[in-house]
Amino acid sequence: MKRLLTALLALTMLLFPLASCKEKSDSGDSLTTVRLNEVTHSIFYAPLYVALENDFFEKEGLKIELTNGGGADNVMTALISGNADIGLMGVEASIYVYLEGKKDVPNVFSQLTKRDGSFLVSRKAEPNFKWEDLENKEIIAGRKGGIPAMTFEYVVNKHGLKNGKNVTLNNDIAFNLMGPSFEGGTGDYTTLFEPTASEYQLAGKGYIVASVGEESGEIPYTAFTALKSYIDKHGDVIEKFVRAIYKAIKYLGETDEDTVAKSLVGQFPGTSLSSISTALKSYKRIDAWTTDMAMTESAFNNLQDVMENAGELKRRVALSDITDNSYAEKIYKEIYG
Repeated sequence: MKRLLTALLALTMLLFPLASCKEKSDSGDSLTTVRLNEVTHSIFYAPLYVALENDFFEKEGLKIELTNGGGADNVMTALISGNADIGLMGVEASIYVYLEGKKDVPNVFSQLTKRDGSFLVSRKAEPNFKWEDLENKEIIAGRKGGIPAMTFEYVVNKHGLKNGKNVTLNNDIAFNLMGPSFEGGTGDYTTLFEPTASEYQLAGKGYIVASVGEESGEIPYTAFTALKSYIDKHGDVIEKFVRAIYKAIKYLGETDEDTVAKSLVGQFPGTSLSSISTALKSYKRIDAWTTDMAMTESAFNNLQDVMENAGELKRRVALSDITDNSYAEKIYKEIYG
């Protein structure tokens, strides 16, 4: 990823996000279009879809154009090249770009999830699973340098397992192909996000045996990011965006999962209502979502520990180098008092 970003930066140094365009809502009010590129489409990002499906963005005067990047490297590429205004991705991507020396730094302005959202899926039921059971097994673990792969490696290392010695972490498969590759016979285990993990279990294609996030502890896993130039020019848009997400997080915390699931069916066509509800319960159980979206120093340091453990961090950076917490802090006080 770092080599890709280096080449990209040389080509896009003069490119900036296009100004947000305006259009009308059904009521005739003017809406500002925001191009949002997400790392993957998962119940893990439920607050975003709650905001979309309950018109929280529209009530703030925003129209969201949502696209799926299929990996943090692709989301960051879209952001830097000006093909997206905001990216939902791992914080590690901003660290990589900052360390490449780019002037217009991608700034994290609100953290959405506070732990890994993937679940370990086995080919067989293992009701008494222990992490040590992965010894001498192959796990499809995600793209090298990405936060899912680094967090998983951090977890297995805690249990005395080292890649290439007594466990094999397959980092050669693209994020959006991990499930199909496992289904096709690759690996003894894979990590999958919801609702895919529950859908695989329901179809008898695999069995959820553990939560990676529960074992890894809190880290700033996924966050909303924009180039500093975009934030400086469109601070009003960022504030409205953050307010809509905060309202969604509050709604999610106060509403039963079955009711929320009904509002999300349109986001996950082909996924059963029961699977969506189960996925929401799984993420609530592991306390996946932030309440205060301002990233903390301790969480950021934990992320850099994970990156260092994976050998992917050239040097540590300061929280202020890649974050702008001002919007998250301001709106949190407004929403929660």
